[in-house]
Amino acid sequence: MFYHRELLRKDLVQSIGKQDLYIVDSMPLEVFKLSRSLRNSICKETYLTAPDKGYCASQGNHYYGYKLHAVCTIDGVFTDFDLTQASIHDIHYLKNIKSMYSDCTILGDKGYLSIDYQRDLFSNNQIKLEVPMRSNQKDYKPQTYLFRKSRKRIETLFSQLCDQFMIRRNYAKSFDKFKNRILSKIMAITVIQLINKLNNRNINILKTIIA
Repeated sequence: MFYHRELLRKDLVQSIGKQDLYIVDSMPLEVFKLSRSLRNSICKETYLTAPDKGYCASQGNHYYGYKLHAVCTIDGVFTDFDLTQASIHDIHYLKNIKSMYSDCTILGDKGYLSIDYQRDLFSNNQIKLEVPMRSNQKDYKPQTYLFRKSRKRIETLFSQLCDQFMIRRNYAKSFDKFKNRILSKIMAITVIQLINKLNNRNINILKTIIA
């Protein structure tokens, strides 16, 4: 049912509105504590979908589980997402973006910094990937304030997923149930945003509808 539910969610996203400016980012999803990784069998049905060890730079620690990659609009609506093992680098998700988007601008953090990927996305799909430069790079230029401010929208969404929708609280024992649980959380946000839009409210005031 995951495939059909995701198609339904994307239909809801289209009802909210299409844009040409997006934000890409990722967040860690711990399945269980690192100390239990060798003796725990949760989500380890197959090698390809099994969780593994990864590092979260923002929190400065290692964890065992998955990584949620997501793209949202500048208004804060998730358009696409994917789950990978925790060790997969953020930049590899750009390969998926290449097949899903065109003629748009995508904002990312320094984890997506790659001249080769930026050139490839623009030459093949006219996707302009805006990533802040490192201070020690040649011809360094700071990213504009508007882009820096806009990029925080997806970080707010991730915080809402963690605090209000408890996405990091896992009870699933298999990967299939785990990914369907993640989809349910993201779909819940999308439905609330659509209800807000239909009632001419700020789509990102999620607690209003929940209460």
